[in-house]
Formats: sequence, C-alpha cells, structure tokens
Amino acid sequence: QVQLVESGGGLVQAGGSLRLSCVASGRTFSSYAMGWFRQAAGKEREFVSAISWSGGVTYYSDSVKGRFTISRDNAKNTVYLQMNSLKPEDTAVYYCAGRNGALSAEPGLYNYWGQGTQVTVSS
Repeated sequence: QVQLVESGGGLVQAGGSLRLSCVASGRTFSSYAMGWFRQAAGKEREFVSAISWSGGVTYYSDSVKGRFTISRDNAKNTVYLQMNSLKPEDTAVYYCAGRNGALSAEPGLYNYWGQGTQVTVSS
C-alpha cells in the first residue's frame, strides 16, 4: 500500500511560481511511475505530467509544456512539480498519483492518489 501526501499549493499572481511536493509512504515508491493531475471547479480531472520510476522519462500535457517540470527523488520518496509562468487557467486542485507500471496520462490507470493541494493563480 502506498499513501501520497501533497503540499506546496497556495495563492500566487499570474507569472509567478510554485513547487508542489508529493511524499509517498511505502518501500516500493522507487518502482512506481508517478503522475500529476489537476481538477478545476466544474471540470474533469486532467493530466498534467508524469515521470517514470527512474526519472529518466517524463511527459507533459501541451498546456504546461515548457512551464512545468516534474522530477523525483527516490531517496526521499518524493516527486515534485515545479510550476513557472503560472496562468489563471492553471487554477485547480492538483493531485499526485502512483502506479506500478509505465508512466501514463490516463488517470484510471493509477492505483494510488493523494488528497490534493489547491493552487490558485490570480490575474
């Protein structure tokens, strides 16, 4: 069993930056692909970014490519999402998720989810 806890959300002005962290419990974190998803009010959950178990492969949605960077530190059981040049449309609850398999943009393939952290970008 893996438990995920996100942190780092908050209120920021457009153009600003935030770094989200997701700490995982359990010994098998290093074998899991990890993903970040977000859900804005009234909208479906959408893919943001994912990273392979080794960190060697990353994948981004077109809406965040070039602005967000995903990384992981397996020694700390932590995955990060560095968000730069934030826009009001990035406002959402951000969730990290883990799966025992290849990285994926499909939320239904992830086995474990955190509780989410709110990111609000003001214009």
